[in-house]
Amino acid sequence: MDVPEKPIYIVQHFLIFHRLIQQGKKPKYSFKNGYGSDHHSIHFSFLLFFFLVLFSGHIVEARPPFACDPKDSVNNNLAFCKSNLPIPDRVRDFIGRLTLQEKVKLLVSGASAVPRLGVKGYEWWSEALHGVSDVGPGTKFGGEFPGATSFPQVITTAASFNASLWEEIGRVVSDEARAMYNGGMAGLTFWSPNVNIFRDPRWGRGQETPGEDPVLAGKYAASYVRGLQGTDGGDRLKVAACCKHYTAYDLDNWSGVDRFHFNAKVSKQDIVDTFDIPFRSCVMEGKVASVMCSYNQVNGVPTCADPKILRETVRGAWRLNGYIVSDCDSVGVFYDNQHYTTTPEEAAADAIKAGLDLNCGPFLAIHTENAVQRGLLKEDDINVALGNTVAVQMRLGMFDGEPSAQPYGNLGSKDVCTPAHQELALEAARQGIVLLKNHGPSLPLSPRRHRTVAVIGPNSDVTVTMIGNYAGVACGYTTPLQGIGKYTRTIHQQGCANVACANEALFGGAIDAARQADATVLVMGLDQSIEAEFRDRAGLLLPGSQQDLISKVAMASRGPTILVLMSGGPIDVSFAKNDPKIGAIVWAGYPGQAGGAAIADVLFGTHNPGVVSVPVNGRHHTNTTISSIAIRVTHARCSRLSISLHVDVRNAGSQDGAHTLLVYSSPPAGHWAPHKQLVAFEKVHVPARGQQRVSVKIHVCKYLSVVDRAGIRRIPMGEHALHIGDVRHSVSLQAATLGIIKS
Repeated sequence: MDVPEKPIYIVQHFLIFHRLIQQGKKPKYSFKNGYGSDHHSIHFSFLLFFFLVLFSGHIVEARPPFACDPKDSVNNNLAFCKSNLPIPDRVRDFIGRLTLQEKVKLLVSGASAVPRLGVKGYEWWSEALHGVSDVGPGTKFGGEFPGATSFPQVITTAASFNASLWEEIGRVVSDEARAMYNGGMAGLTFWSPNVNIFRDPRWGRGQETPGEDPVLAGKYAASYVRGLQGTDGGDRLKVAACCKHYTAYDLDNWSGVDRFHFNAKVSKQDIVDTFDIPFRSCVMEGKVASVMCSYNQVNGVPTCADPKILRETVRGAWRLNGYIVSDCDSVGVFYDNQHYTTTPEEAAADAIKAGLDLNCGPFLAIHTENAVQRGLLKEDDINVALGNTVAVQMRLGMFDGEPSAQPYGNLGSKDVCTPAHQELALEAARQGIVLLKNHGPSLPLSPRRHRTVAVIGPNSDVTVTMIGNYAGVACGYTTPLQGIGKYTRTIHQQGCANVACANEALFGGAIDAARQADATVLVMGLDQSIEAEFRDRAGLLLPGSQQDLISKVAMASRGPTILVLMSGGPIDVSFAKNDPKIGAIVWAGYPGQAGGAAIADVLFGTHNPGVVSVPVNGRHHTNTTISSIAIRVTHARCSRLSISLHVDVRNAGSQDGAHTLLVYSSPPAGHWAPHKQLVAFEKVHVPARGQQRVSVKIHVCKYLSVVDRAGIRRIPMGEHALHIGDVRHSVSLQAATLGIIKS
């Protein structure tokens, strides 16, 4: 293919080239100077050269207006530049002035400029999964912005079960994103969060998600998106978030099957009851500005070419106010890899008619005009797609002239990596750490009793490992070794050269250190060499000889042995759970830039990860009734149907602590319904020896309903059991009487 000379396309082709290499292809590029070769490594180097030359010399300066520059007296008087007009009117005016050739070049993530209308080019692809990231070409670090606050990976933050924390992290990330936009270093469209259901625990990208539970994932999605996009500007957006990857995507490269060829066979029941929930919540509760379709097929149809899920569900049933974007080169993938269409023009037409508005990559810019000329697509279809993307840009203020004069225009480098932001990253890591075992108890450690601590393991002194994938450049790091060293004297031995732990060459030093110390902390687990995008695991055991190192060190340890695990996906450590020499097990996930400090705070008792007792008292009352044999969730009375629970949580320990109150429901339906499902959760702080009352409101239609095999959500009549810890409550939804009765 020919590579256009424009820098933004060089970046796009560089990134798409890398995707093609992942797919095992050898693409051939030809440049106008005649260079070309069939050897893909030469092409990769050539594109990399262009990429570095074009962008390594970027200097930080205030961002000029994207469009509607007040200094441009001609274009600034056009209707689409008048911010006092309704956005739909401005959008229609702008699109009406474009030629077909200009329109198709706006259908891609590296959107071209329209100089005659005073509109600059724009790169849509930026990432902000758990902090501003430079994974996408729309964002870069340097100059006044050497880094940004790197929060814990999503799987860790989700383990806090703290929705207000998730929203606050989103607010901080968007502050830093806007600051970098104002400084000319980032865009305003961030393709985050990833809210896929982490169903297969071997998936390398599970670390990016809130986990396997649909209710938790949905709550996380809405909370983080609200934080990112802002909640105080009406229809205006602080940044535009994107919930991805819709849908049924939890495989990258496993056992000879990759995401470019994967066909997820999913029942109607599972789609509605599992995979739809976080995306529906993201759109309807979070009001997200974008949804991304995935690489895979669902029941034989590529998600980016399926009108039932894009046009009918996301935009129709859920009423998305925003744009739908493809994963990078997804349209090319369903044409070239999945052979879903016979020509690229058919692929372009199918995607746009299905409801796709924007293509990550150049595919639509190359093939859409020909699709129109061949009668496969109408120009009106393109207008609809552009209407959705341009409206988002206008809601972001990109057509309102000078950025510094707009809301958030005062944010700059002073607002990135602030002490408050970095303290929030530390607090998020503390709250996400999970105590899996504490025999004795072995924790907390004491600087007085444990004057020397052996710190052992391949993850004991790591930095970038702690921030996981889709990360940027952190403000700074505190490693586990450094964190523990602030409490007591340390003896450090890695034990393994890396997490692969291929041999026992370094075991001796680790064992000797454990014999000398008053306590031993093993920091083990995984990193991106084991689990990552396009890198799924074959099993759940620790890599290499890690288990042997743990067992031998624990056997030799003079004092208590604490196992700390870093990972995104789950690890089978049943051997450690059953080993009496291992006193405690702590899971830290990928805890972000301050992870080492958070781990140390937990180990030494500065932060209590949860030793609160189970709830001891509970009662509930109802505030509505029903009088029907069965109710479909679409029924008008659903909005008024709820149950309130009041639960007293007591802390029997000697330290203040936080407890996650989890409420599960067991419905009375048949064998096709779940045996137990999470319906509510609350984070509660309880002082030592104290008690706290927690109120939980459960929306009956939303959380006590079940989905039948036809994909219809219903509320089954009869006795529903609510489980809170070891306590079971019964709620009877009765037909033809007054409905909800407590027992």
